[in-house]
Amino acid sequence: MTPDPYRSACEKLRNELQQAQQDLRKAYEQHGSPARLLHGRARLVDGVLRSLWQTFSMPDSATLVAVGGYGRGELYPCSDVDILILLAAEPSAELGETIQQFIGKLWDLGLDIGHSVRTVEECVAEAANDVTIQTNLLESRRLCGSSKLYRHFISATKAGFDPARFFDAKCAEQEQRYNRFNHTPYAVEPNCKESPGGLRDLQSIIWIALASGLGTRWDELARHGLITAEEVRVLKKNERVLQQVRIRLHYIAGRREDRLIFDHQEALARAFGVKPTKARRASEVMMQRYYLAAKKISQLNTILLQNLGARYQPPGAFQTRALNERFLLVGDQLDIAEDDTFERTPGAILEAFLLMEQHAEVKGMTVRTLRALWHARSLIDARFRADPANRATFLALLQEPRGQTHAFRLLNQYSILGTYLPAFARIVGQMQHDLFHAYTVDQHILQVLRNVRRFLMEEHAHEYPLMTRIASECKKPWLLFIAALFHDIAKGRGGDHSTLGMGDARRFCRNHGLDKEDTQLVVWLVQHHLTMSQVAQKQDLSDPDVIRRFASLVKTERRLSALYLITHADIRGTSPKVWNGWKSRLLEELFLATRQLLRGNTPDQLMGVSERQEVARQKLRFFGLRPGTEDAFWKELDTLYFLRHDADEIAWHTRMLYYRPRGEEIVVKARPSLVDNGIQVMVYTRDQKDLFLRLCAFFARMGYSILDAKIHTTGNDYALDSFVIMDPNGREHYRDVIALIEHELTRKLASQEAIDCPSGGRVSRQLKHFPIAPSVSLMPDEKGQQFILSIVAADRPGLLFLIARTLIEHDINLETAKIATLGERAEDTFLVSSPNLGNSAHTIKLEAALIEQLRI
Repeated sequence: MTPDPYRSACEKLRNELQQAQQDLRKAYEQHGSPARLLHGRARLVDGVLRSLWQTFSMPDSATLVAVGGYGRGELYPCSDVDILILLAAEPSAELGETIQQFIGKLWDLGLDIGHSVRTVEECVAEAANDVTIQTNLLESRRLCGSSKLYRHFISATKAGFDPARFFDAKCAEQEQRYNRFNHTPYAVEPNCKESPGGLRDLQSIIWIALASGLGTRWDELARHGLITAEEVRVLKKNERVLQQVRIRLHYIAGRREDRLIFDHQEALARAFGVKPTKARRASEVMMQRYYLAAKKISQLNTILLQNLGARYQPPGAFQTRALNERFLLVGDQLDIAEDDTFERTPGAILEAFLLMEQHAEVKGMTVRTLRALWHARSLIDARFRADPANRATFLALLQEPRGQTHAFRLLNQYSILGTYLPAFARIVGQMQHDLFHAYTVDQHILQVLRNVRRFLMEEHAHEYPLMTRIASECKKPWLLFIAALFHDIAKGRGGDHSTLGMGDARRFCRNHGLDKEDTQLVVWLVQHHLTMSQVAQKQDLSDPDVIRRFASLVKTERRLSALYLITHADIRGTSPKVWNGWKSRLLEELFLATRQLLRGNTPDQLMGVSERQEVARQKLRFFGLRPGTEDAFWKELDTLYFLRHDADEIAWHTRMLYYRPRGEEIVVKARPSLVDNGIQVMVYTRDQKDLFLRLCAFFARMGYSILDAKIHTTGNDYALDSFVIMDPNGREHYRDVIALIEHELTRKLASQEAIDCPSGGRVSRQLKHFPIAPSVSLMPDEKGQQFILSIVAADRPGLLFLIARTLIEHDINLETAKIATLGERAEDTFLVSSPNLGNSAHTIKLEAALIEQLRI
């Protein structure tokens, strides 16, 4: 084996590098200065690379160049070290092998190397075709080697450089990056580098400034009039926050990690010395600070980009016209007529946003206007909020026929909304560690407002046909915007946020001159914004009493329509994972049944047995079954069956089973459910104690979630069970697997194989760090004949199997199951019966056994 001539030198360098990096970390933890750490690690790596370059006796004609963030002289604890080996000509085979060995030794030293080996001509060609390469080369430093070659490289890359095109490319790049993160810095696991408001927003500004010859430091941009001294102070302060976050993330993760994932948030809070409050975790407090910093950076990024972009516009490029005595339209940007417009007329602060709603041609605000708005926030005080004219303007913002989504996002982004509504300011950047909200409270509220707005737009009618029709019939639909603003405004205060929010909503309505009827509607919506989803997802909608109770709560069709719209918008605004067609169907079913009842009609749910049978007979005639065909099968079914199943289900079951009510074969039939992304499965076989358990095990192993289950035993001791199932990951084309389900489930039931518990799968990261304490409630129903079992637990594969097995072990009969999954949280409701449930000792044992199974 050939001896390695560089081994000893490399081992020495590696040991020195490790020790020096440990010393840097200790020094950082003492002084806490991110700049000293970032520049210190860059200088440390500089020395290592120069030393190794000399060790390898690299040719004098070559140049070692630092590029990218390393070229900027900043290296985070686990960042890549990006280098360019610049050559005067294509390397010989011997030089190529030496370069390869050099790069390999850099990896052996423990450095994550990003490298390229190019001639000057190759650099110019590559940069012309790729803005990322162009950006990397823009921030370059010569580490060692030929200074002459490096000067040639600098002049050659600058010669073909077009600052205007570079500006456009970086703006397009930022827009694409924003799209990846849904244009919000307020996701629950943001990326402190790439998300809107992250470090990349600041780096993009520096790149454009550098390309424009305006310098590389914020103070230099201030001298060129691009940013004010006050804005420089705010920017540096918040840049430091993000730098601290990224540095500590690298140390906590032990690798390059830029996402503030749940796994690290508590550790990050401890590293910053953040303490929990009575109502919030330390991580929630820390994350709110992060969001506020990201918000400031996002604001300043907008201002700087506009100022930089203005340098590439020819004089007179934008037409100017007056909108009124206070505002101008410059191109498509709203501008103030005078620098002191807001000081002279504070009410113009809200008027600016109203003009954006009223004029579709207005796409944004000029830098002068944005700056003036930022500094004018202090003018919004108690006197401003009490001014009837300002209250009327704010109400008009909600009442305009268009533009609310954009206007209220900007109102929040520039801290006007939270200043005008102090209660809103408290939830800006507030985390929601409930494992199904994907956004902070303020962003969720704005998502809900956006969803309500979309219900009122004709162009979205194809997405929400029923919602659009209902919204178009609403009297004063802008009241829904008020309810959306206040429905979660009291989160994080402790106590019931719906009850606390009612007080905020009532004060707002009273202060803004709403009449008694409108005020009552808004307050009632805030109070009950969770009620409709709870009834739809947790109660048996086939039970007439459920519909009657809900109708007695709602009382009027106006309330019902408003609550349906708010509920729909609220659930859709939590997270893409939470909403599905099944939940939509349940809400629609509850809405339509309640509306019929309020109109004096009899909905299907309130039909008696004879009415349901008649509707089912009509459907059977449609399929060609002669009168009386169903009689033999229906004799085996009791009243409860006809009350728990709608006419369509009754007709489907009958078509499949009328000719074999006492057959020995196992009948499994499946069809696409009325929900567009699920399957309805019917099982008919001789009853057996563990049948439901077997079915749960089968569906779990197939990877399906059970959304609804109806368990029935016929008069001749046959089980007739119905399920609605779906793939939680949305991967399946359900029509393609119907035959597979029918065949495999029939085979499994016929084989009578031993029941094995399906694999529990891995617990999600979120549940590891924010576990859900399981809870079990067992209460008799209003009639005292059966019991309602309510379970809250962390959702995971096989959960329903564990519950079913425990019920069987305690001789509990399952009648129906309603499965509700909210992100990582399962909230399931079962209707059960057993003579044993009248015994309190047996009930306590059952609840304890369930809790034991539900623990992760």
